[in-house]
Amino acid sequence: MAAVTSRGEQLPGEPELCRIFDVSRTVVRQALRDLELQGLILREKGKGTFVAEPKLREGLFQELTGFYEDMAGKGRPPVSQILKQEIIPAPPRIAGYLRLRAGAEVVHIDRLRFVDGEPLVLVASYLPAARCPGLEQVDLARRSLYEYLESAHGIVIARGRRVLEAVPASEYEAGLLGVKKGAPLILLDSISYLADGSPIEYYHALHRGDRSRFEVELLRGVDLPVAP
Repeated sequence: MAAVTSRGEQLPGEPELCRIFDVSRTVVRQALRDLELQGLILREKGKGTFVAEPKLREGLFQELTGFYEDMAGKGRPPVSQILKQEIIPAPPRIAGYLRLRAGAEVVHIDRLRFVDGEPLVLVASYLPAARCPGLEQVDLARRSLYEYLESAHGIVIARGRRVLEAVPASEYEAGLLGVKKGAPLILLDSISYLADGSPIEYYHALHRGDRSRFEVELLRGVDLPVAP
């Protein structure tokens, strides 16, 4: 039998796999469970088992990097479609996150981010306009926001606080991300801080649940600083 490598291709049934590899059904079932846990296959009741779309792996807590750095480091630099890039008065919630007075000017950037031509992340970013003048005019379609902040303004992000949540896609979000309304998305809320503890960025990112996988490294018995 030819190797099954194409995304979306159906695997043979369990009896056929037992025959091909000359192993018991217990061994086949365990192997399929392991592959499913790794996100390499999808098992659909009543339909069969299929080769999964490979999920993009991102480190959630190990390193404070942006999406651009994560993907570029894997040799797959993303491209962004800029949906909004403007200066607006900070809404009360955003002002609270950034420790600004309500109505203070912030740069608001909405981006739809593509990897290999596929839309994967919808992200809204907010930064204090006074800390990064001119950001509203910078072309970020193929550039890292963090790299720009560091090179143009000397802003180096030292740490961040991230919250992860599963949410259903709205009609608007589904249309942009190419999924069905109600499809599972991974919401990542993040506040980034400078070394002196002042917040410099709040962002709200929606990752496609069918194409994203986050990795978390846990340490036991080590005292780590807690973000405010």
